[in-house]
Amino acid sequence: MRRLAQAPNIAIAAFWADALRQAGIEASVQRYFLGAGAGELPPDQCLPEVWLMHDDQEPEARAFLRDLTHAPQRRWLCDCGEMVEGGFEQCWRCGRPMPG
Repeated sequence: MRRLAQAPNIAIAAFWADALRQAGIEASVQRYFLGAGAGELPPDQCLPEVWLMHDDQEPEARAFLRDLTHAPQRRWLCDCGEMVEGGFEQCWRCGRPMPG
């Protein structure tokens, strides 16, 4: 087993591990409940971690995680003048759908 990454919280660690598993890379989350020790232990030692089951999958896993965490964000200008960012396909201001 090899540590791939520390995550800022358990939700992100679980998301990363699940995405890796769906990509065919066996991964697990460690330090799942250690966040309760923050304050008594150094905070950086209490963060959840994503571990790989097979060391030989590390290059593929690192590339996958880099692509996952650096996905480009969409942004488009609605006819009403509002700049809509992120994954929204409908303007939050006027309700118009994103243009094709």
